[in-house]
Amino acid sequence: MPLKPDQLIRDEIRALAAYHVPDASGYVKLDAMENPYRLPDDLRDALGQLARDAAINRYPDAAASALKTRLRESMQIPAEMEILLGNGSDEIIQILAMAIAKPGAVILGLEPSFVMYRMIAAYVGARYVGVPLKADFTLDVDAMLAAIAEHQPALIFIAYPNNPTGNLFDAGQLTRILDAAQGLVVMDEAYHVFAETSFLPQLAQYPNLLVMRTLSKLGLAGLRLGFLVGAPAWLRELDKLRLPYNVNVLTQQVAERVLARPDVLEQQAAAIRAERTQLMQALENLPGVMAYPSAANFILFRVAQADAVFDKLKGKGILIKNLSRAHPQLANCLRVTVGTPIENTQFLTALATSL
Repeated sequence: MPLKPDQLIRDEIRALAAYHVPDASGYVKLDAMENPYRLPDDLRDALGQLARDAAINRYPDAAASALKTRLRESMQIPAEMEILLGNGSDEIIQILAMAIAKPGAVILGLEPSFVMYRMIAAYVGARYVGVPLKADFTLDVDAMLAAIAEHQPALIFIAYPNNPTGNLFDAGQLTRILDAAQGLVVMDEAYHVFAETSFLPQLAQYPNLLVMRTLSKLGLAGLRLGFLVGAPAWLRELDKLRLPYNVNVLTQQVAERVLARPDVLEQQAAAIRAERTQLMQALENLPGVMAYPSAANFILFRVAQADAVFDKLKGKGILIKNLSRAHPQLANCLRVTVGTPIENTQFLTALATSL
């Protein structure tokens, strides 16, 4: 008789809940930290021509050389550093976790933070240790240093700015972590264009530092392109775990073409930053709402009876993220992505009548 799933699949995998993505059809979609703006018509026309002429009958350039060159130019990546591309930053996280997953290896992160750090640690059989943030979601650097000394993690993930809290940790405190860590430290800069700061310039100073980014928040979420930057000695080893042809032909060509138009991407990022300021002020003026400072393209806020507020918003056609059960420190917390001015007004109007 064939074996059943509970006889073959690891216990820790069966104990996980799959990453859930709700159906957003018909909603004002403010739940996934996406850029709400489409590309301009001339650029979309050019991408259509690219798709028409792309050799999709052939495998893509395995090294993605042209795209890497464009990334170096547009992201000011130091010439002496190497680049590893992934199918979104999720694949990069998985490659990193697989690479260090020796028996007893520890992956260290902050809590609450990006859920995939913990989930992927479970996928590869590594032990995950989460260090709680302070009540206001700032970094407890002493607790972090104590955890590093106790667990000697092979890999540390730090989201900069943090997701889902949106705040930017103190750079001086992060350098103390870099000084203390013996293993790899990954700065996840998924929201760097909204924070306007980066650890890329520190790569040469810290040989165990890697910087991870994604193009998803820039307005290219549908392409699924993430990348890691760091010393060649590290990335040569990590590249051995990258599946062949993991970045497809269309993603390579479209990303290269869009990155050649930094004016478009910066204009959109600037618009989102400006809208974030307006949205934050409006939330702070709503009675019963506690909004947390954000350097990302979303705002975390706390209300009484978040589940009920979330359901009322959804009933009004507004979809945001309910984080109430994601972590004890996020009780009664909701997260809204910064949308267009019209979308933000729709959200605020609905929220005011849902509290």
